[in-house]
Amino acid sequence: MLFNSFDFLIFFPVVCIIYFLLPNNRYKNPFLLIVSYYFYMNWEPIYAVLIFLSTVLTYTCGILVEKNKIKNRKKIFLTFSLLINFSILFIFKYYNFINESVFNLLSVAGIRLNLPSFDFLLPVGISFYTFQAVGYTIDVYRGNIKAEKNFLIYALFISFFPQLVAGPIERAKNLLPQFHIEHKFNPENVTKGLKKMIWGFFMKLCVADVLSNYVDAVYNNISHHNGFSIFIATIFFTFQIYCDFAGYSNIAIGTARVMGFKLMHNFKQPYFSISIKEFWRRWHISLSTWFSDYVYIPLGGNRVKYSRHLLNLLITFLISGIWHGANWTFVLWGLLHGMYIIVENIIKKYIYACNSENVLTHFFYTIFTFTLVSFAWIFFRANNINDCFIIIKKIFFDWDIPFVDTTVFFYGIIALLILFIKDFKDCFNININFMHSRNHTISYISMLSLIVYILLFGALSAGSFIYFQF
Repeated sequence: MLFNSFDFLIFFPVVCIIYFLLPNNRYKNPFLLIVSYYFYMNWEPIYAVLIFLSTVLTYTCGILVEKNKIKNRKKIFLTFSLLINFSILFIFKYYNFINESVFNLLSVAGIRLNLPSFDFLLPVGISFYTFQAVGYTIDVYRGNIKAEKNFLIYALFISFFPQLVAGPIERAKNLLPQFHIEHKFNPENVTKGLKKMIWGFFMKLCVADVLSNYVDAVYNNISHHNGFSIFIATIFFTFQIYCDFAGYSNIAIGTARVMGFKLMHNFKQPYFSISIKEFWRRWHISLSTWFSDYVYIPLGGNRVKYSRHLLNLLITFLISGIWHGANWTFVLWGLLHGMYIIVENIIKKYIYACNSENVLTHFFYTIFTFTLVSFAWIFFRANNINDCFIIIKKIFFDWDIPFVDTTVFFYGIIALLILFIKDFKDCFNININFMHSRNHTISYISMLSLIVYILLFGALSAGSFIYFQF
């Protein structure tokens, strides 16, 4: 079920009404678990079995890890949990890609190896709930949290519908305790949650989906477009993917908040970053902190030799690229960001430490970082490696007659201007509030105006979210 669908507009109010009418958690939590599985099964019912399998496995391993005092036994149960979870992820997401890549490589060497391939649909959200479940097991192993004894509550932690499909990837220490608290109807939570949802719908429907019309037309047919139109499409995609994913996160956070749950923030005005390092502190925060805690730090982080530290950074970003999808374009995207970070680290350590106190210097770093990030998005959006290099070549060497869809351009620019004002205000803590004004009249007029804008100019065709494919 999509957030931006008519079904959800019926589903969510009904869920909230019933949830708040139920007397206590003895009834509320089972109800939430049922509707969460119903929400997920609207895509492909059979794949709910995978969520249940991951839930049972990590729940059991968490208890066994905590129960055993011998470290080697703890490690066995942890390894078992990681092995099964990542094996399921590998089979559904990466097996065909690796099989094809190895087959092509061996064919070049004159070796024919015929392994079976599987033709099945990628389970929606499998990367997200797998990482959330794995993170829980690791936290129990490290002693950061106690194992959850209530299976129903743990199952709800893994399948909670607002963030099940595309995050945020929640930590057990934040979300699990909230299921032990009874959440009652709270007008303040409802208001704050609805405002978050409305802004998320604006980002998705008025920015991401409007820009996608132009981006898809260009990137899916690059041979018929010149460097100028591809350049515009690349800039548009930079904002499309931000508003698509941050829009989903805001709707998810707002949906949970209406019911009284607080999910972690996932984006913090990333395109105002003055370095790639800062960008990753602001972009997909739940994933970047997951990789930091469960990949980068276990590799040694920055507590090792400097050369090994740089290698750890590269490995972490390479894995991040692979996480995003089974395609060499994502591998290159991850490696490119890894190289960005390494070069930035070397420059800061040996050549020049950036000082952004000057306004002009701050502006230059921001534009430079935005340019690097936008360039990397070419590899993320392109359909294949060959297209990547055609796109880059055309951007640099083929600026003939410009082609721009003026309708998309006009509505896209207006929405981007609204987005820029909002993010600029939030990034630099400018105390001008509209939707969150203490003056209720201003607040409600702002909300109503945004809703009207969404209905008039938003793409209301219930387009899917980009990160569903991951």
